Amino acid sequence: MQGDMSIVSLILGASLLVKFVMLTLLAASIASWGLVFSKRRELLNAKRAAQQFEDQFWAAEDLTALFNRLSNQRAQADGTQRMFEAGFKEFARLRKKEGLPLEMVLEGSQRAMRIALSRELEALEANLPILATVGSVSPYIGLFGTVWGIMNSFRGLSSSHQATLAMVAPGISEALIATAMGLFAAIPAVIFYNGFSSEIDRLSSRYDIFLEEFSAILQRQVHI
Repeated sequence: MQGDMSIVSLILGASLLVKFVMLTLLAASIASWGLVFSKRRELLNAKRAAQQFEDQFWAAEDLTALFNRLSNQRAQADGTQRMFEAGFKEFARLRKKEGLPLEMVLEGSQRAMRIALSRELEALEANLPILATVGSVSPYIGLFGTVWGIMNSFRGLSSSHQATLAMVAPGISEALIATAMGLFAAIPAVIFYNGFSSEIDRLSSRYDIFLEEFSAILQRQVHI
């Protein structure tokens, strides 16, 4: 009897619909964990790249030389470096135009950096809705499997002359496994979604601070 009530035997003996629910939840859990590892690596790289570039930026004495050196690098820019390159490139282009007000030069540079910032945040937030969806939907999918399994158990009792706990225990047990799998998929997804959202907000604030600091430097250069 004990062997028949093992988790593996309950899963294998579940109805087709409950098995489908379990497979769906398992696939959602695997997909969310894969996304967790890739997003964690992406955010770590973004923070490391931001720190490395800011060290170069504040150590540089000539922004033009820094821009030329970065432009010749084969490595793809991201984060603060992309904002710097977009803003400085637009600043240099607009400053060459005769008769253009200095305010328009600064506004054009800031607009270019804002666009680069938006693209960077869009890339960092990519696929995060998947975690949100898994976290919000998985419990309901598991609950659906639970309800279906319990319905089957009581439907079996209706055709039996003698109702015992042993008759409904396997069906209820397999139904509760679906609920447990739903929670197993949902809880980590919610935790990591909230954690990643907080990290992206902190990176966004860091990018905004750099944008303001770099804009102030460009403003001083304009008036020189």
